[in-house]
Amino acid sequence: MKKPKDVDEYISRFPKETQKLLKQVRVAIQEAAPKAEEIISYSMPAYRLNGIVVWFGGHTNHIGFYPHGATMEKFKKELAGYKQTKGSIRFPIDEPMPITLIKKMVKLRVMEHLEKAKK
Repeated sequence: MKKPKDVDEYISRFPKETQKLLKQVRVAIQEAAPKAEEIISYSMPAYRLNGIVVWFGGHTNHIGFYPHGATMEKFKKELAGYKQTKGSIRFPIDEPMPITLIKKMVKLRVMEHLEKAKK
């Protein structure tokens, strides 16, 4: 599949119900990181602010969220009910998106990136 030109095109490639969830995640990230630039990286939506803050992506049965392994460790208790890999979380598409948790993780990543940029 051809790399999408932007996040709108990326989201449009999914079924309507998945699009709805992807849009929710997108808005949550934009609200938590209003100064981050929205880009396509590794053929999925990403947000850049002194480096990539987070990625997210649609899949058949879940929305993938890719904050960073160290960030996931800091939210270990809140993430306990979700399938995870070293750097990704799978939010099932048949459950509400944990918007508050997503925002908390994004805000932490933004803070880390801003602190890193100061050094």
